[in-house]
Amino acid sequence: MKRNYFGLIVIASAMLFNSCAPVYRCGETKPEKVPFTWSKNMKAVVAERDTLCTDLARKVEENSGLKNDLSDLTAKHSTLTDQKNELAGKYNDLEGQYKNLMDQSLSQTDKLSKALKAKSDELDAKEALLTEREESINEMRKVIARQDSITGRLNTILRNALLGFNSDELSVDIRNGKVYVSMSDKLLFKSGSSAVEQKGKEALKLLGGVLDKNTDIDILVEGHTDNVPIKTSVYKDNWDLSVARATSIVRILAADYKIAPTRMTASGKGEFFPKAGNDTAEGRATNRRTEIILSPKLEEIMQLLK
Repeated sequence: MKRNYFGLIVIASAMLFNSCAPVYRCGETKPEKVPFTWSKNMKAVVAERDTLCTDLARKVEENSGLKNDLSDLTAKHSTLTDQKNELAGKYNDLEGQYKNLMDQSLSQTDKLSKALKAKSDELDAKEALLTEREESINEMRKVIARQDSITGRLNTILRNALLGFNSDELSVDIRNGKVYVSMSDKLLFKSGSSAVEQKGKEALKLLGGVLDKNTDIDILVEGHTDNVPIKTSVYKDNWDLSVARATSIVRILAADYKIAPTRMTASGKGEFFPKAGNDTAEGRATNRRTEIILSPKLEEIMQLLK
């Protein structure tokens, strides 16, 4: 019992001495001298407390810095969030514009593709038509070449058949792919008459023999006069006379040499297509003529043109 009591007195005395030590808080001014009454443990505790106060002050300062940093980061986050929202809005706008542009582009591409297809089809059609026309032209060239060959051969045959006539009575030449047999009026007719003279009939006989053997030749007989006026009980003017002379030759070829009337045409040109001037006797004599124009039949060419 005594020992326990003594221990309690010692503990109470220690507590009494310790309670008399000066107390200061973190951040307050520390006493210059440590009271002599502090025990070793008390000094250690106070030293540890001072360390903790220093750490606390540092932590408070760090916490303040972290709060400031947090505030800055919060502000930056808010700014970045606003920028993000703004950029998101712009992105949505741009995405919408892109979609519209893509739709327009696809629409334009579709239109262009259709237009290109239409043009391509049109080009193919034109190319086919051009090919067809080229084939027709080539075929026509062959026909024309064949007709030119016929015309050349006919010209040679007629020249040989009509060699017995003078150049001022009869001439044979090729013009515009046709054979022209030009007979003067002194070979065929008396002045003011449409009756064919004997020598003229001999020429028509030779001509009729050639034409009878070349049935693929069409015949146009044109009567021509000079410009000296004529008026008789039979012919009103030179036009009448030129028509009558052409008709007389057509009739002889049909009646005497069996040339099909369907191959022949009679035409009177009167004085309106002179070959020379009518101011001289020579020129008027040249203009008084009958031209028998021979041309290969055109049915084949006309068929190709269709």
